[in-house]
This record gives sequence, structure tokens and C-alpha cells, in this order.
Amino acid sequence: MLPAVVRPAIPRAALRPSTPVNLPPLRSVRLLDQLRERVRMLHYSRRTEQAYLYWSRAFIRFHGLRHPAEMGGPEVEAYLTYLASDRGLSPSSHRQALSALLFLYGKVLGLQLPWMQQIGRPVPKRRLPVVLSVDEVLSVLARLQGEHQLLARLLYGTGLRITEAISLRVKGIDFAQRAIYVRQGKGGKDRVVMLPQSLVSPLREQLGRVRQIWAADVESGHAGVELPHALERKYPRAGVSWGWFWVFPQDH
Repeated sequence: MLPAVVRPAIPRAALRPSTPVNLPPLRSVRLLDQLRERVRMLHYSRRTEQAYLYWSRAFIRFHGLRHPAEMGGPEVEAYLTYLASDRGLSPSSHRQALSALLFLYGKVLGLQLPWMQQIGRPVPKRRLPVVLSVDEVLSVLARLQGEHQLLARLLYGTGLRITEAISLRVKGIDFAQRAIYVRQGKGGKDRVVMLPQSLVSPLREQLGRVRQIWAADVESGHAGVELPHALERKYPRAGVSWGWFWVFPQDH
């Protein structure tokens, strides 16, 4: 059992100098539930939520289930040193772990302590990217079939990120304009990418197959997909509509 968010009595001197962060109150009781609530309140991605929960939970376990409010800079430094030295964590994963802990202290516990700005961040090594030739790409695609091949072609032909492609909704494809609308991509930004002509027919066929899944769900009364952020409260029936259905549903 991980500790609840009922904060232990800590001498105020242990927290000074600190600046409380002015954030809306949280309804959840347990610490990790509060973290999850704050992440969603700030409209972070689901992947970020999962990562922050993972690193916060691991940090607490590393220090013997001590409450984070009882700890501070030395404990965070010790944990990050362990990740880098003992586990050989990559700089990107190391930065993600640090970001998770800064979020936990700043956005969940509501503390802004001096050590939060003093912890060193690893400098990533810059490497030249591996770029496949056209023949190599065709060779990879030839070894894929069906939906997996279409998904790979979509990634290669449009530059979509993996999470953007698998989160694509029916309404995000505009065949008339040959465009794909990416909503709440990396950094919470929207953008438009061009849809290659070679993908128009395969995507139409994919939507034909997916529509049968959607229709079966509607008929069985199980229709309904997750909507982004507050849309579900504003439009409670929108999740059942065809336009919001996944282009690549993962549960079937």
C-alpha cells in the first residue's frame, strides 16, 4: 500500500524557504490519485500521466514508502543518482523521472522549494538519426500485413507520431482536403498533416471495416469511446457518434 496524501506533521523550518503554488484544490485522498487528478486537470497526455505515476510510485518505494512531503532535495538526488549509476538510465528517461518528481512536489503537494531548481539535468548525447533508404522502407512494409501495414504506411507517409496515429478519430480524416487533423498532439498542440493519395483508398477500406465494429457496438449497447478532456461532460452522447470512433480501435 502506498501512502495516502494526508500529510504528516512536518516542522515548518524543514520547508522554508518555500512558496505555495496557487492551484485548485484536489478532491482525491490518496497521493497517486491526486497526481492523476492534477495531470488530467492540466490536460497532460495519458502517456505522461502513466509515466508520472510510474516514477512517483518508484520514488516512494525506493525510500521505503516514506511520504514525499517528508523528503526533499537530498532524497530526490539520491534516487536520480541511483537511476543513472545503478540502473544506467538513459538521459531522456532520467529527465522524465525528474520531471515527474518536480510535478509531484510542485503541482500535487503544492510546494516550490529551492532545491527544485538546483537539481542537475543530464545533457543528452546528440547522435545522428538512422535514416532508412526507400528500398529498406519498402522491405519493412512488405513484411507487414493488414492493419499493421496500413498503420506503418500512415506513420511513414504523414510523419504522425505513434500515439497520434493510434489515437486518430474518424472525424480527423478529411478526404476532400486530403488532410489529417491532429488534435492535442505533443505539447497539447493541434496541427494538420497532408494525406498522401496512396493512402486514401486503404484508409477508406479501413473505415469500412471499422464502421462495422462501431455499428455492432451501437446495436449491442456497448458503443462509446473516451473523449478528450471536458468534452464528455459537455457532450455526453458524443462518444457514441461515428465521428469520434477510433480509426484503429485497439480493443477488438
